[in-house]
Amino acid sequence: MEERQISYRSALAILAIAMVAALGGYGVALLGGSQEQRVTALIEQHITANPEIVLRAIQELRRRDAKAKQDLAKSNLAAFRAELTRDPRAPVGGNPEGDVTVVEFFDYNCPYCRAVKPALRELLAEDAGLRFVYKEFPILGESSQTAARAALAVARQGTAAYERFHDALLGVQGQLANDDVFRVAERIGLDMARLRADMEDPGIEAAIQANLELASRLRITGTPAFVIGEAIIPGAVSLEELREAVSQARTKSTGS
Repeated sequence: MEERQISYRSALAILAIAMVAALGGYGVALLGGSQEQRVTALIEQHITANPEIVLRAIQELRRRDAKAKQDLAKSNLAAFRAELTRDPRAPVGGNPEGDVTVVEFFDYNCPYCRAVKPALRELLAEDAGLRFVYKEFPILGESSQTAARAALAVARQGTAAYERFHDALLGVQGQLANDDVFRVAERIGLDMARLRADMEDPGIEAAIQANLELASRLRITGTPAFVIGEAIIPGAVSLEELREAVSQARTKSTGS
């Protein structure tokens, strides 16, 4: 009920603004208190007689809001490009000197991140020009936080170790428990003493917080989310969609 009232008031405000704007500056200056009330009453009567106007106004309000968020995300994408693609704390796979960078925000408890993994593996195998940036984005609970901290700690043992651990964690079905994270690390032969010590480094938590803040600036709220060139792509997209995004980014970067 409250949401409906808010939407109604928002729509009414849009219609009132449009009507006053139509009057022009001269009309606004002439409106007194009683006249303003009369205009509002007329608008309400018109809405009652034509309720579909409210729906159109709400749709327009949402369209404008979405457009504003998209514009802000695009502006922030340019402003924070270095943090997105060149943060030394973020593990890098693929070709470190590749001409196109693919950034993925992911959570180890995200089933859609697991689902898209085969497409990413194939994409990287077939395109030697891709640079892949891993952005730990733990938003699905405590064990997601533990897994992200462990993964960034493992990255200090080398990219190969990180990618083995990353793939193994995504291979666990269902919700991770904290103990699962360490069992996986031990199973693939990582240095457990070093892992636990590195997890306590404040720099690990700082890197995760930086990822969370960056995602917020880019209006990324779920996982997986990809940034390829100037495109922010949410969800478990197909291999074909990933190829197309890479192709567009490559075309723009070469100016062809």
